Amino acid sequence: MAAASMNSPWPPLRRLGLSAGAVILLTLPLWSPSDYITGIGTLAIFFAVASTGLNVVYGYAGLLSFAQVGFWGLGAYVSALLVTDHGFSTWTAIGCAGAVCVVTSLVGGLAALRVSRDAFVVITLSFSLLLQLLARSWTSLTRGAMGIPGLPSPQVRLGDAILLDGNTASGFYWIALGCGALVVAATWWLLRSRVGRAFVAVNLDENLARSQGISVFLHQLSAFALSALIGGLAGALYVFKLGIVDPGIFDIYYAQMMLIIVIVGGAGHFWFVLLMSFVFTALPELLRLAPELRMILFGLVLVITIQFMPQGLGGYLADRRNRMLRRTE
Repeated sequence: MAAASMNSPWPPLRRLGLSAGAVILLTLPLWSPSDYITGIGTLAIFFAVASTGLNVVYGYAGLLSFAQVGFWGLGAYVSALLVTDHGFSTWTAIGCAGAVCVVTSLVGGLAALRVSRDAFVVITLSFSLLLQLLARSWTSLTRGAMGIPGLPSPQVRLGDAILLDGNTASGFYWIALGCGALVVAATWWLLRSRVGRAFVAVNLDENLARSQGISVFLHQLSAFALSALIGGLAGALYVFKLGIVDPGIFDIYYAQMMLIIVIVGGAGHFWFVLLMSFVFTALPELLRLAPELRMILFGLVLVITIQFMPQGLGGYLADRRNRMLRRTE
């Protein structure tokens, strides 16, 4: 068995793919033919981070949550309000937005996780719809449909020197890439730890997990809070790219994108979800598809995936690898 694992072609291919992907991402603004392509890459990074958060709570902990787009929008509004109304710096506002999302998830999760998993889905959907309603209706705070314009771009400074300027396409891309890489790396490390293995155990069999001394409620709540933190940070930085935040930040399009990315990539398959984030962001843009055609394309891909690869691309390739290993034993 050990020999078969060592001779398997998948690990070298995976390392090669990760290395090639890292080089492409790091150098994209240097060879990109236009700022438009760089902007697509920036958007893909945001979806990769937000989808990673959804993958934590859905793919690893087994809780289908529609609250991810709610935390994405909540983080966006909190950071925008702190900068415009209270004079916070962009980086301080982003950190505070993440903290607010964590506290909100803990308070809401204490109640939502005491019901069945089916009811949890409905509660998280209601949470996101409620936040969208508040963003439209609480005009004294959110400015309603007019939104909050004039948001500044973040900068990375060393003393008085500006190392990265978010006002340029390449500068913001590298800022997003650096922040996204930190979040993704920290999440990967956590999921590879005992905490991540406990998430998987709870997902597979709650009763068996309890018998092994694992607190199901605590780990589900932790996964929900972690996903909220990741989504809130992504949304908080994203609005500084847009320069404005309005109720459209809660649009169902974002929720659909995150969910399709996780399902097609394979829930619980970390790197394939990241890969699908870039595929589903770049492909419709490069094909110049209208929003309606994008949804048709996504729907077709989702139907095909569920029909032929119900565990997503990551699950399909993992099954093929396992069959190869069994044949070589």
